[in-house]
Amino acid sequence: MRGKWSLLFLVLSVVSFSYPAMAEPVGIPAVNFSVGQASSPAQVVDSVKLLILLTVLTLIPAFLVMMTSFTRIVIVLSFLRHALGTQQTPPNQVVIGLALFLTVFIMAPVYDRVNREALQPFLENQITQEEAQDRGAKPLREFMLKQTREKDLALFIHLSKTPAPRTRDEVALSIAIPAFIISELKTAFTMGFLLYLPFLVIDMVVASILMSMGMFMLPPVMIALPFKLLLFVLVDGWYLVVKSLVESFR
Repeated sequence: MRGKWSLLFLVLSVVSFSYPAMAEPVGIPAVNFSVGQASSPAQVVDSVKLLILLTVLTLIPAFLVMMTSFTRIVIVLSFLRHALGTQQTPPNQVVIGLALFLTVFIMAPVYDRVNREALQPFLENQITQEEAQDRGAKPLREFMLKQTREKDLALFIHLSKTPAPRTRDEVALSIAIPAFIISELKTAFTMGFLLYLPFLVIDMVVASILMSMGMFMLPPVMIALPFKLLLFVLVDGWYLVVKSLVESFR
């Protein structure tokens, strides 16, 4: 009983000593958004630039998905999961997280070049914003065109009804991006088909054995799943899949 009263006295003492400090007002920064008349044209230009920057930031997820290696990686990993027949294992969060980190790893040289040639000179006021945009777009354009089939690129050049560019630097991003996307889809589906083949063979063998034994009521998927997992583990499947994905962009 004495221990309880001692603990209660200690708590009351701490509260009483800390009360003056708690009673002091805590400074909270205020954020105000106001609309007023600009005193100079430069203020209007700065406001428009800020609005454009906020709009571009909302489009960053689309840029990350469509202008990088993310599309191919996440589609191949999804095909792999369906080929194994593990339903939601690994879960979507793991698949997307792995795809994101592999994308960062693959795109690191491109981003380093953009930072070195465009972003840093612009922040140091060595080049204008237009020059920074042109320099920053060049490494991304080169990466996308390296992975784009000439057939897909010619399709969008024809659909845009523009003269054929003489060099890769003259290819507009509005043409390079959709051509890159459909090329990535074709490559991802091709890799997914090759991933399906060994697991499809296991499904066919297990189904044939069960039918020959007269076990029509036993689902072949249930029996084939452990064998597919065993095969995937024995050949070190994650190592081979990730290695193939990364090397496909070299």
